[in-house]
Amino acid sequence: MSGVLDNPPILVARAVTRRFGGLVAVSAVDFTIPEHSIVSLIGPNGAGKTTFFNVLLGVIDPSDGEVEFLGRRMVAKPERIAYESLVWVLPAVVLGLAAAALGFTGLLIDRPLGIAGFGVLIVLMASLLLGIIRPLWYQKRLARIGIFRSARPNDMVEAGVGRTFQNIRLFKNMTAIENVLVGMHVGLKSNLLSAMGNTKKMQREEAAALERANELLTLVGLMGKGNEAARNLPYGDQRRLEIARALAANPKLLLLDEPAAGMNPKETQNLVALISQLRDELGLTILLIEHDMKLVMGISDRITVLDHGEKIAEGTPEEVRKDPRVIEAYLGAPAA
Repeated sequence: MSGVLDNPPILVARAVTRRFGGLVAVSAVDFTIPEHSIVSLIGPNGAGKTTFFNVLLGVIDPSDGEVEFLGRRMVAKPERIAYESLVWVLPAVVLGLAAAALGFTGLLIDRPLGIAGFGVLIVLMASLLLGIIRPLWYQKRLARIGIFRSARPNDMVEAGVGRTFQNIRLFKNMTAIENVLVGMHVGLKSNLLSAMGNTKKMQREEAAALERANELLTLVGLMGKGNEAARNLPYGDQRRLEIARALAANPKLLLLDEPAAGMNPKETQNLVALISQLRDELGLTILLIEHDMKLVMGISDRITVLDHGEKIAEGTPEEVRKDPRVIEAYLGAPAA
């Protein structure tokens, strides 16, 4: 895809900084991922790659800067969050004042004020629950009044971001297909009542989810292994299963954290083919953190290099390969 880097951006990070006390793990990094591209983030150990990755995913808040996904500001330093508690209690206060006013005017003479008090309690509990769940419409309304809290990992998944982990995090005692089904929870529409009643809608949704899970297992090369416990799968297959679980949420952007770690050359070759297939057939955009330079150079449209939390180079694989700052970061400065 020669012109893929000219596509509109799916994710934009501006001046992202993350400090841990006096340690600056990521320093004012600008980063853009064009749609349908494969972009790699590389650097020596301790360069800040995983910290930056976790900021993009909403795992940790940045100390400065912001991240946009599909044009929506998703991650930034929290703003005026102390006022959010006022939003939680305001509906209950309004209801309480209204009940008191009705009581004073005699409209509640035949109705105990305890009923109004119970209503206030219900509204307060509902408001607090809303603050915990934080649906998208709630977040947008907070932003309109100047209150901003960064998206959490589940918010990023719902927005269209999937990920795998540097250290495999599967449900080891569950089967492969059950692991994939877990990844589908954000797209399921059935509620608790439907599940308790085992309604036809619920049954149809479960059947569709099972069919899709089998399709994803086939896509990543695990056809026929759906009923095997995840812990019994070979290491390379466990990596593939984690990718299938990430795909189950129908992401637009897939972030892979060292997907080739621990793989032999044949498994790595198959992984390269799979990543290209995900981009070409599913239209995904892919961000890689990877230490396997052969894989990175062979598959990436663009590479960004971090060292000590700073972006030191960015460009095509050929440009990055020849950059003296990259050579120095990996091999060290020549002796004087």
